[in-house]
Amino acid sequence: MREIIFDTETTGFDPKSGDRLVEIGCVELVDRRETGVTFHAYFNPERDMPAAAEAVHGLSIQFLSDKPLFATRVDELIEFLGDAPLVAHNAAFDFGFVNAELARAGRPALDMARMCCTVQMARKLHPGAKHSLDALCTRYGIDRSHRVKHGALLDAELLAHLYIEMTGGRQIGLGLAASAGASETMVVSAPAARGPDRPFREPRPHMASAAELARHAEFVAGLNQPLWLDTV
Repeated sequence: MREIIFDTETTGFDPKSGDRLVEIGCVELVDRRETGVTFHAYFNPERDMPAAAEAVHGLSIQFLSDKPLFATRVDELIEFLGDAPLVAHNAAFDFGFVNAELARAGRPALDMARMCCTVQMARKLHPGAKHSLDALCTRYGIDRSHRVKHGALLDAELLAHLYIEMTGGRQIGLGLAASAGASETMVVSAPAARGPDRPFREPRPHMASAAELARHAEFVAGLNQPLWLDTV
């Protein structure tokens, strides 16, 4: 299954009041494994950059002034996203900005049914805990020492690691990979005979069944409630 993990940087909090998208970063997952395929772009917002926003992501209007308009790369972005589920942290915020830019470019909005919000997932998994990206990376042991400022691609990469951990997909992905390469690369020795000191079978790589993947898809689909809180 193909999924896209993405993050955005903006000039503010509300696209309806004139705030614009200035950066987007997307990471491709297939069967809960990163493929190494990404999409990243900066955009000229055609307006000023508030000091508060620049303090968060470090993107000045001087830096962005020679970057392309969103409309210039919109078709490339749409092609990359395809019809895959779209995962973001506080996803309603990111969907709101992307859809506002798509509307300006005369393109259809992203279907909200494709949205998966990792903040909503975290609230169900860890009620009462902090749900910022930093806090969740700490909880799951994900190194974020290089995250000095927010950056769309960097944050999308961190979120991809977090999403894999939160969904248990690392074990599923590794199992699928082991199964796919077994006929070519795996050499399995015959297990030693069982005896009084070996009453159990040898461990074997776990491969996700179709039923397991279907249950996971249902779990993720049940978490897609929009949030408007900025918890990044």
